[in-house]
Amino acid sequence: MTSPLGRVLIIAGSDSGGGAGIQADIKAVTAMGGYAATAITAITVQNTLGVHGVHPLPLDLIEAQARAVLDDIGADAVKTGMLGSTDVVERVAAILDTSHAPAVVDPVMIAKGGSPLLPEEAVQAVRTLMVPRAALLTPNAPEAEALTGLPVMDLDGQRRAGEALLAMGARAVLMKGGHVAGETVIDLLLTPTGETMLEGPRLETRHTHGTGCTLASACAAGLAKGLPLEAAVAEAWAYVAEAIRRAPGLGQGHGPLDHGWPLRDAK
Repeated sequence: MTSPLGRVLIIAGSDSGGGAGIQADIKAVTAMGGYAATAITAITVQNTLGVHGVHPLPLDLIEAQARAVLDDIGADAVKTGMLGSTDVVERVAAILDTSHAPAVVDPVMIAKGGSPLLPEEAVQAVRTLMVPRAALLTPNAPEAEALTGLPVMDLDGQRRAGEALLAMGARAVLMKGGHVAGETVIDLLLTPTGETMLEGPRLETRHTHGTGCTLASACAAGLAKGLPLEAAVAEAWAYVAEAIRRAPGLGQGHGPLDHGWPLRDAK
């Protein structure tokens, strides 16, 4: 068995503003010491003020990108983000079945500015096809509510929804707490053997665009490097917290993070 090389195949949508989506994914994987390759599912017209247009790519083109990467470069982890439709969910699930790499599934449904990125009818496809294929599922509170039908208003709600998602087939669930009210933000990692709490003070900032994409990709980079799940998640969590603190203040709306801070600190 060869040692992991840190290769991450990212299957997600493009963000022209660079704060979320494929662009954030590539930056995060690179900053965490991994190698990022991509299969783009859609091109969005997007900036810090919102999503102004979405152009889905053909199914065969999405799959061809993924196959080209897997057949040549290979992958030590796969990260999925914006899928956009039932048809894409079904095709990506089939792609995952041909790879032995663990899948980090970020069930992207709504952009930071409130724009829907997944139609209602595709939520069931994510529930039945993506959740059971997830080595790690990374929902925020609204996404967990949509997938489970359970309210997520506090830590107990995070725990109940996370346990329901484990019962639905996910091997691990990182229940993100950014949407849960309180001065402290708690992310809860649940596995069949226990839970780990990651908590820190809530940062009063509008510059949080792409936090979900970034966190999931950083987790995937850790897994791709061969880190144990808990260590990969802890490393990714610390990276994102600092990236929020160092956000460069770009744009008039929900601004991007400072994805590159570890690279500058290493100099």
